[in-house]
Amino acid sequence: MIAKINQLLQEVEALKAANAEELEALRIKYLSKKGAINDLMADFRNVAAEQKKEVGMRLNELKNKAQEKINALKEQFESQDTGCDDIDLTRSAYPVELGTRHPLAIVKNEIIDIFARLGFSIAEGPEIEDDWHVFSALNFAEDHPARDMQDTFFIEAHPDIVLRTHTSSVQTRVMETSQPPIRIICPGRVYRNEAISYRAHCFFHQVEALYVDKDVSFTDLKQVLLLFAKEMFGEDTKIRLRPSYFPFTEPSAEMDISCNICGGKGCPFCKHTGWVEILGCGMVDPNVLESNGIDSKVYSGYALGMGIERITNLKYQVKDLRMFSENDTRFLKEFEAAY
Repeated sequence: MIAKINQLLQEVEALKAANAEELEALRIKYLSKKGAINDLMADFRNVAAEQKKEVGMRLNELKNKAQEKINALKEQFESQDTGCDDIDLTRSAYPVELGTRHPLAIVKNEIIDIFARLGFSIAEGPEIEDDWHVFSALNFAEDHPARDMQDTFFIEAHPDIVLRTHTSSVQTRVMETSQPPIRIICPGRVYRNEAISYRAHCFFHQVEALYVDKDVSFTDLKQVLLLFAKEMFGEDTKIRLRPSYFPFTEPSAEMDISCNICGGKGCPFCKHTGWVEILGCGMVDPNVLESNGIDSKVYSGYALGMGIERITNLKYQVKDLRMFSENDTRFLKEFEAAY
């Protein structure tokens, strides 16, 4: 027994392993339940009584040294540079599922692309605005309903600081710092104090366009609107303009397109009229030009504005406006092939 123990001690002291697999094989050989040391433990009961003390001490020494040697080799492998320091263990596991653009982003980019081909550039501005750029510079009367807290989100009062109700505030910022010719589109998020339902939300997205130059006419506006409608909804799309009122344009109009679902024949979507309203437009009011430092006797212009959600509803027939902001991946997956 002593001779076997001494032989195993020599083997343990000389243990070496080239990799973790070899180390595990050595652990099994010496320390497992069926290993060499455990076999000696089983034979210990056959040792003569007068030798039990010495043999027992030597067995414990063997077991401890074997455990220490295995642990030392294990620490050696764990401390080695594996060359994988650049691996991010918090990264999502493969395969990574590809996402898609949001339907509102898809439609916004389509609108931007159409107007870019007409020579319009993008202008952006802050979502938190002052009264001047949102209302006063755009010819809103002091008692206009849009100035009430029931319609607009106020952040401060006297002076009034609000969440912009339209991206027309970007137009006023461009006009007060630039001189014609001005040809811009203003995409962005806007806010209005409305009850949230399948038809309305307290925030939505707009794209507005502004063109100011010499000799700009309503005919120019109508031709741009017709081209936009055909590019967005198809070559067979027809438009009609109905007189309307906006503080910042005169004359003003609402634009309808022939229903792209029934082709103008009449259906529940267009309320059997054959027409669907998509935007408001008009010639820029001279007071707006003058308020922003542009001579209305020399220059004229037109402006138009549309809700991106409205256009998206028409293109993809989304019945509930709230679905755009609920982040339901089942809904978003429906647009994987839309761009």
